[in-house]
Amino acid sequence: MTENNSTASHISYLEETGGRSGIFKWILSTDHKRIGLLYLYSIATFFIVGAALGVMMRLELMNPGQQFVKPSTYNSLFTLHGVIMIFLFIIPGIPAVFGNFMLPILIGAKDVAFPRVNLLSWYLYVIGAIFALSTLVFGNGPADTGWTFYAPYSVNTETNVSMSVMAAFVLGFSSILTGLNFIVTIHRMRAPGMTWFKMPLFAWSLYATAWIQLLATPVIGITLLMIFAERLLGVGLFDPSLGGDPILYQHMFWIYSHPAVYVMVLPAMGVISEVVSTFSQRKIYGYKAIAYSSLAIAFIGYFVWGHHMFTSGMSGPARIIFSILTFLVAIPSAVKVFNWIATLYGGSINVKAPLLYALGFIFLFMIGGLTGLILGALATDVHLHDTVFVVGHFHYVMFGGTGFAFMAAIHYWFPKMYGINYNMKRATSAFWTIFFGFNVMYFPMMVVGVMGMPRRYFDYLPEFHIPNFISTIGSWILSVGLLMMIGNLIAAFRKRKKAVDNPWNGKTLEWSVNTPPTLLNFDEIPTITKGPYEYHEQ
Repeated sequence: MTENNSTASHISYLEETGGRSGIFKWILSTDHKRIGLLYLYSIATFFIVGAALGVMMRLELMNPGQQFVKPSTYNSLFTLHGVIMIFLFIIPGIPAVFGNFMLPILIGAKDVAFPRVNLLSWYLYVIGAIFALSTLVFGNGPADTGWTFYAPYSVNTETNVSMSVMAAFVLGFSSILTGLNFIVTIHRMRAPGMTWFKMPLFAWSLYATAWIQLLATPVIGITLLMIFAERLLGVGLFDPSLGGDPILYQHMFWIYSHPAVYVMVLPAMGVISEVVSTFSQRKIYGYKAIAYSSLAIAFIGYFVWGHHMFTSGMSGPARIIFSILTFLVAIPSAVKVFNWIATLYGGSINVKAPLLYALGFIFLFMIGGLTGLILGALATDVHLHDTVFVVGHFHYVMFGGTGFAFMAAIHYWFPKMYGINYNMKRATSAFWTIFFGFNVMYFPMMVVGVMGMPRRYFDYLPEFHIPNFISTIGSWILSVGLLMMIGNLIAAFRKRKKAVDNPWNGKTLEWSVNTPPTLLNFDEIPTITKGPYEYHEQ
């Protein structure tokens, strides 16, 4: 019996690795779970690099005057920080890691629809990352334009903008392939009996996100190629001195980049729906409302790009329309928040690290959303446009939203992905340190923005000193919390405390399979007879 089990185990290993060993069993694998883990390790690495660049910027802004770096170096720092955090962490983060790992299991499939395309998307991600980081050593240094690459400056600067925009272009292809794969997988590979309204809400959020990736990303690809062509060939597209129009660039950039905000946030909202339902031991309140609101956010998100351009000289009626649409897109977001709170109400709440990060997401995302409405109002935007208030708001939405949801997801699915447990007390301590440090760092930015400090400046007037000093202290606290969290997860591998199949008493399909999941996820494809959140109500 032991010999038979050993033989079966060996055959399973050969199937999983294709007979390959070492690093090749990873980088040549088409298993969606391994590709998800490849993304996790890559994205975590770039997150650490991007966070280190952010801390360097905060050190420079701790006091007025030059501290450590020259103005040109500071400009390159915040550009590289933005490119890494947006294109290498926030946009791909949750879909590429947890979407790849969990989506087929959540819908009862053995893999994604196109496994080889899935592996290609990771290769494109790595190639794009190499392009972005190679600007450190090639040309005249990293771009100094900001992650938005605004023309005409991006056309005329001597820094290595060309390689930076090509990095973003290649990363866009990776995003498109991932979105295409998820759409086909959800349409064609759901288990028997899994109708649309029996899918977990995380799958719904990935579906809505995938359509944005598929339809909006080509726009930014074309726009970045136009920047590349103008720099290389001198074609007058955006540079006024060559007959171009810089406002055209802003339109084309934000037609993609505002929907991209929802590429970042929608998967995060899907994670929060899963965590809130599991840790309150209740069926999600208003399941269909949350599912439809994901599609509504994805749809309305295509029509609000103009609120980034209220001060660019657009007509009065256009500004009013974009302002109204901006307020309109807040409605489906608010639906989700109310439904999460209603799910928690009266539930058997189990306060563990994943739920703490989820609650942190709800609190910080609400601040980010409400401050977004301030920027969406015409009168207040005129004063706050291009101030540090925008930087604070953006980080509350992106890091306070997507970042905290990413941390909720890793703590929620870590036992299932690896089959081991982490130390819950240390995870809880890390959360409170991160949460406190985050608010100490970013809330003063909104205060100093209201005071009138412009963003992207290397130096500032003495009256802006105290909020900047507090913000820098917050960056240290936040960094300590992140190191605590990462250290705790790494320590789990050393201690190897075995996890049970369903540590949180979850009701979605991933908690019914082996821990960690086997190569094909299921011994046989399940037949779905009930919804995804069938808890015994209190």
